[in-house]
Amino acid sequence: MQEKYEIKSADDAKVFKDFINFPYLLYKDNQYWIPPIKSDEKKMWRKHPALKFVDLKKWVVYWKGRPVGRIAAAVNHKYNEKTGQKYGRIVGLETYNDQKGFQLLMDTAIDWLKQKGMEKVHGPLGFTNLDTQGMLIEGFEELPSIASVYHLPYYKTLMKKYGFVKENDWVEFHLKLTEEPVKKGDRGAKLLKRRFGYEVFSPKNKKELQSYAEVAFDILNQAFAHLPYVIELDDELKNYYKQKYFNVLDPKYTFFVKDKDKIVGFLIAIPSLSEGMKKANGKLFPFGWYHIMQSFKHPKCIDTLLTGVVPEYDSKGVAVMLFDALHKAMQANGVEDIETTGVFEDNHNVIANWKNYEHVQHKRRRTWIKDI
Repeated sequence: MQEKYEIKSADDAKVFKDFINFPYLLYKDNQYWIPPIKSDEKKMWRKHPALKFVDLKKWVVYWKGRPVGRIAAAVNHKYNEKTGQKYGRIVGLETYNDQKGFQLLMDTAIDWLKQKGMEKVHGPLGFTNLDTQGMLIEGFEELPSIASVYHLPYYKTLMKKYGFVKENDWVEFHLKLTEEPVKKGDRGAKLLKRRFGYEVFSPKNKKELQSYAEVAFDILNQAFAHLPYVIELDDELKNYYKQKYFNVLDPKYTFFVKDKDKIVGFLIAIPSLSEGMKKANGKLFPFGWYHIMQSFKHPKCIDTLLTGVVPEYDSKGVAVMLFDALHKAMQANGVEDIETTGVFEDNHNVIANWKNYEHVQHKRRRTWIKDI
């Protein structure tokens, strides 16, 4: 009997519902996938402020009437203006291990991108670099942080068979806070304070933390401007990410460094929410919020979400001050483990710092690229 594949646009309300729900079906029994909050997912796909300058199209592929995969294609005009390239993006790709279904998804997305005049396709990517990006290719038996991604091992095989090649890799580390990095950080921070007069501080409460969101995003715009996939965050994007991230941060794990009256760097860390998010299973109510809030009370691991330093201070020890402050907050709360966010594999300066800790590089994610 001939297999019946059909692909439908998620512009349709019922198909959009399948588009949102498909990952929850795909990873239903997977102990490592972290379910995002469904209401946040719906808002992202429909109301993300980047959609002012991003063209977007979404599809679901069905086999005998049952969803077996989803994909979105996007053109980020701001990024293409920055790079001078005609890039299309693959966004939100999820699929069973089904070469025919995957081929139909990818063919459909690439045909649409060609109609938009694009010459290359890369991804998986978000609408901006502050959305989740990359495909997991190592570390399938590791729990990701909420800032990372999870995929199944066959994804990379499907991508290779279709003709995609590596564009960039991020690597992620698990660190153990032992005596050596604590002492080294403390010595370095004291020396920098004497030499430059730096001050490090944490906001007193969430309201004060919110007031520093603008300066943090301004530093990110400066510090990340040269990196792949990065566009400048405008006021609407800053407000969107402020509402998404700053509302759940714990001030005692958020740090800023001042040089006199100028804030020159920040570090945002958070107690790992991965277990709490798993228990919430995509819903805040009736009990999801409780499981997430419990993650803050007695954390076993701290996730580093974002670190930014004004470029002219890159080699002036600001990061040493920030991590020394994180060490002290962790010690005060009995936490020994750190999960890092992804760092490009060629960022040797940051990776060299991780080697001061008892460490393991346990995850790797990739963006792929292909001429079309």
